[in-house]
Amino acid sequence: MKYKLLVFVLLRHTRDLAMRSKTVLTGGFTRKIEAWLGAAVAALALAAPLAAQTAPTLTPKEGDFVVRDFKFRTGETLSELRLHYTTLGTPQRDAAGRVTNAVLILHGTGGSGRQFLGTQFAGVLFGAGQLLDATRHYIILPDGIGHGRSSKPSDALRTRFPHYDYDDMVLGHYRLLTEGLGVNHLRLILGTSMGCMHSWVWGETYPNFMDAMMPLACLPVEIAGRNRMMRTMVLDSIRTDPGWNAGFYGEQPRGLRTALYILLIMGSSPLQMQKSAPSRDAADKYLDDWLAQRLRSTDANDMLYQFDASRNYNPAPALEKITAHVLFINSADDLINPPELAIAEREIKRVKHGRFVLLPITDPTRGHGSHTLAPLWKHHLAELLEASKR
Repeated sequence: MKYKLLVFVLLRHTRDLAMRSKTVLTGGFTRKIEAWLGAAVAALALAAPLAAQTAPTLTPKEGDFVVRDFKFRTGETLSELRLHYTTLGTPQRDAAGRVTNAVLILHGTGGSGRQFLGTQFAGVLFGAGQLLDATRHYIILPDGIGHGRSSKPSDALRTRFPHYDYDDMVLGHYRLLTEGLGVNHLRLILGTSMGCMHSWVWGETYPNFMDAMMPLACLPVEIAGRNRMMRTMVLDSIRTDPGWNAGFYGEQPRGLRTALYILLIMGSSPLQMQKSAPSRDAADKYLDDWLAQRLRSTDANDMLYQFDASRNYNPAPALEKITAHVLFINSADDLINPPELAIAEREIKRVKHGRFVLLPITDPTRGHGSHTLAPLWKHHLAELLEASKR
């Protein structure tokens, strides 16, 4: 109770200070005050007793929806595209039959929908009385094409699997919702990393399908510069390894190790890695343990396809089509989307109901991975849900 009261006071103080300061402070300074107080709230949330943040007692339901003769943008087809999903709660409809409480949460590259069932996400958002209380919301956690338990190259086809892209993945989820789950409207789309990019594609392709969007950890422009180069390194590490054998390898090619090394750097946070591995021995152990875990769960073809799927992503030309309320969040210690590019601040101006928030580097932030730590940004989610009420 004391923790909740302190958070309330901090947030109230932030709003009051911002209102009073409009005549004496610059907008930039006001935003800095709000950002740092928001970080303080996140720090308190992360420091709260574990009992207050344990994942709620929920009963996830899992299923598979099969799309027959799915046609990809390349012209390739798959006779049966399996889309796996996890749901919490039940859909509610208004008098016109429109679903009013559905929330679609989209994972990042190499992830799956079940990653959102952990303590720092479900434990902060899905419990009784929380922002996305699963007794009041219908939460949908799908696995994207090529990910989790959805159809992917490693199932059997290997490099004969169709070369999907982000538009294919969004279309697959649209068909899952509308044909498989009977969802004709979304209260919210929340996407992390790759799911962040999918959010922008959703907002442009189906602008009337959702009330609100919360993209976390990406940019709404084509992937270029260092980001593109790092992704190319991942692809080349696998494809140029003789052990890859055009995708028909007997054991994972050694190039997969190199690709995973690059992935580790892409998602790293210098501050947190230094804290986690403050000595030579600790750093060596951290790397060895991380790599061993990843090698047990990663297939080279799957990883290749997952990174290649971003090859033609570029929502920039159509951002004006987005009509949903958008609260877009990046973290200042995100190596993939560094703040010095100032792309987010520039592009969000083109979104009718758009707002961008940059989380400052603080002890609780985790670089690119800050996107899945709900205590860091849940107060912004509360603002978005309030602003997008109909």
